Amino acid sequence: MKKREITQREYETLAAFRYHLRQFMRFSEEAALGVGLTPQQHQALLTIKGFPMRDYVTVTELADRLQIKHHSAVGLVNRLVAQGLVERVPAIEDRRQVNITLTSHGAELLSELTAAHQEEIRRLRPTLQELLDQIT
Repeated sequence: MKKREITQREYETLAAFRYHLRQFMRFSEEAALGVGLTPQQHQALLTIKGFPMRDYVTVTELADRLQIKHHSAVGLVNRLVAQGLVERVPAIEDRRQVNITLTSHGAELLSELTAAHQEEIRRLRPTLQELLDQIT
């Protein structure tokens, strides 16, 4: 099977798409830093709050969602606990398991960041949608 030649326009579209994604990521990083969080800490809070069907995660689930090693997730949780943003809660069904939940302070901070992110996504949406339509 012969490989299809990629056009200059396709390269330009993909480059523009990645540029706008990077703009969003930079916005996100700066927003997190602006409230005293690292981007990874912000992503951890969002992962906990946004986990499907419940309001907690295990350390293993957090590590998987953030694509980091288990021991790195443990360190991240330790720092978030020290900042009063999350707490460890023993699981009801298995007391050996620990669930990670947001504190009210963590939830407030995440809500503030999420509102700012939604506004930025609304701003970028037309451009990203146009580029996606060109790619597909």
